[in-house]
Amino acid sequence: MAVRVAIVGAALSDCGRVDDKSPFHLHQQAASRALADAGLTKDDVDGFMSTGMGVLAPVEVAEYMGLKPLWADSTGVGGSTWEFMVEHAVAAISEGLVNTVVLAYGSTTRADLKRGRRGANLSFGTRGPVQFDAPFGHTLIAKYAMVARRHMLEFGTTIEQLAEIAVSARHNASLNPEAYYQDPITIDDVQNAPMVADPFTTLHCCIRSDGGGAVVLTGEDRARDTAKAPVWVLGTGEAISHTTMSEWDDFTESPAARSGRLAFQRAGVSPDDIDVCQLYDAFTSMVLLTLEGLGFCEKGEGGPFVEDGKLRVGGTLPTNTDGGGLSSCHPGMRGMFLLVEAVRQLRGECGPRQVDGAQLACVNGTGGWFCSAGTAILGVE
Repeated sequence: MAVRVAIVGAALSDCGRVDDKSPFHLHQQAASRALADAGLTKDDVDGFMSTGMGVLAPVEVAEYMGLKPLWADSTGVGGSTWEFMVEHAVAAISEGLVNTVVLAYGSTTRADLKRGRRGANLSFGTRGPVQFDAPFGHTLIAKYAMVARRHMLEFGTTIEQLAEIAVSARHNASLNPEAYYQDPITIDDVQNAPMVADPFTTLHCCIRSDGGGAVVLTGEDRARDTAKAPVWVLGTGEAISHTTMSEWDDFTESPAARSGRLAFQRAGVSPDDIDVCQLYDAFTSMVLLTLEGLGFCEKGEGGPFVEDGKLRVGGTLPTNTDGGGLSSCHPGMRGMFLLVEAVRQLRGECGPRQVDGAQLACVNGTGGWFCSAGTAILGVE
């Protein structure tokens, strides 16, 4: 019989503008806080997972933190890495390979850019055939802009509907005292911001910040005795699509359509059952395709689905309740922050942005330019 697995600790490092800490320090800070949140110590940890924009190998980070794990994973599939790692950790714990696993992340992307270091993303997607795109400006932002234009062409999605996603994220951020940007914005503000890659202005794009996070997973026997109520991993799914744009069959479909189907099936629930969503939002079009791919609305109906503000705290599908990567925190691989916010919501720890009665959360990370997707359904019981 498979062992039930729960997230028993979740925490962020210092986030936003962090000028006095290295990525190693942010890893350690987040992991220490997550273990304290669980009422555990580093001596309880026998599994460790990390990767990063640096790239910091698990053996380096574990040494820095004084860990000597018996099991490690450094899966690297972009921003969805942490959702993939949850599935891998659940499998390892269920099979008895490991008892307690820490997933940790830390990045000083904002500080590095300020110092003129621009190499953070160069290890992903600039090798092989994709290397011929970058010299012509066909970089990550341009790829997401192409997605937006294709969706607009095929389904009549409007730029105002996409802008509402950014406005909703900022509304949620206004309820989060730790968000990098908290001042409300309007659709006109989004549209009048500086253009980056048509049709995207800066406010359609994620912010740059520093920060880190960590979660702790363990099996049911130990989970019942930790400091906080366990948040159970009910179902997971992962899928890889492409990296070369010519190999992407449909510019309007996220691999979340496959990872989400698996996660919901394994959890035994449906999108209608979900109380709160945490979806990677590097760009507004990412949220739109993810909502469609996960089945919260039909393909092509994402624009009308979001335009009434249902993604805001207080709406019918509160999404990215901390303000997301569009307004709160985005150090480069935001999938970790989705997990931390989902756990906090299910525990009822989110103060003014708390979703009343949240029992089930859908978390979906996206890597690259819809190159990968990892989905996790989390629940309080």
